[in-house]
Amino acid sequence: MIAMIRPILIHPDPRLKKVCAPVDDLSDELRALADDMLETMYDAPGIGLAAPQVGQLTRLIALDCVKEEGETPRPLIMFNPEIIASSEETNVYEEGCLSIPEQYAEVTRPNAVDVRWIDRDGNEQHETFDGLWATCVQHEIDHLNGKLFIDYIGAMKRQMITRKMQKLKREKARV
Repeated sequence: MIAMIRPILIHPDPRLKKVCAPVDDLSDELRALADDMLETMYDAPGIGLAAPQVGQLTRLIALDCVKEEGETPRPLIMFNPEIIASSEETNVYEEGCLSIPEQYAEVTRPNAVDVRWIDRDGNEQHETFDGLWATCVQHEIDHLNGKLFIDYIGAMKRQMITRKMQKLKREKARV
C-alpha cells in the first residue's frame, strides 16, 4: 500500500479546535492514515503532524525531529499519546505549524516530558523526550486537544496571525 499526501487544514478551521477521540482499536485504515500523515509531514516539510490537521479527529500524531543532513530519520507514530510527567525546567522554541504556514512565535514549554503511547503494532511505548523532540511532541499533543501554538501568545499577535491565515485561505480559494 502506497502512502498518499493529504491536504493540510489551514487555521482557522473549526476541526483544528476540536478535542480528538481516543483510538480504541488499531485498524488497517488507521495504520494507513498514520503512513499518509508521515508522507504528508515529510512532503510539507515539517517535523510533526497531528490527525486533526488532515481532517481526522482521532488521537494520532506523527513526528520526526531528525533534521540534520545525513542523519538517519526517526519517524514516530503515536496513537493515544499522553504526557505522564513534565520537567520543571522549561525551554523556549520558536514554533511554527503546518496549519499556520510561515508564522512563528516563541513558546515556553517544559524542557523534558515522559510520554506514553501505542505504536502502529499496538504495543505500549514509553519514552522521555527533551529539547526539540519534547517541544514537538507537546505541540502535536496540543493539536489533539484542540489547542494551537498561537493560543500561547498574546491576543494582538494571535489576531494578526489569524487575519493573515484568513487572507491566505481566501487567496487559495481563488486559485
